[in-house]
Amino acid sequence: MKPKFNPGREVMTRGVSNWASPDNDGGEVYDQLLACLRRHVSGDWGDVCPEDQESNRVALINGDRLLSAYTIDGQKIWIITEADRSSTTILFPDEY
Repeated sequence: MKPKFNPGREVMTRGVSNWASPDNDGGEVYDQLLACLRRHVSGDWGDVCPEDQESNRVALINGDRLLSAYTIDGQKIWIITEADRSSTTILFPDEY
C-alpha cells in the first residue's frame, strides 16, 4: 500500500498505549495497531460512514483533518491526522 500523505509524528493516547502494552499481553494488539496505521496512511479509512470517506477524500486535496476507524479484538479505535499533517494520533473514541 502506497502512502497518500505524510502522517507527521505518530502517537497514541495513554489508554491505547496501556491496552497495547506487552506487559498486558498486548503485543499482538500493537502489531494490529501498526497495520491500521498503515491502512490509514494508504487511504483505507476502515469503518467510517460514506460521508466521512468523502470528507477524507476532500481532505487529502484541501489539507483538512483525516479520520479512520477500525476495530481490533472488539475494541474500536480512531486514527486522526491533523490538518497540518504534523501528527497522527491513535485513540479510543471516548478519549476524543
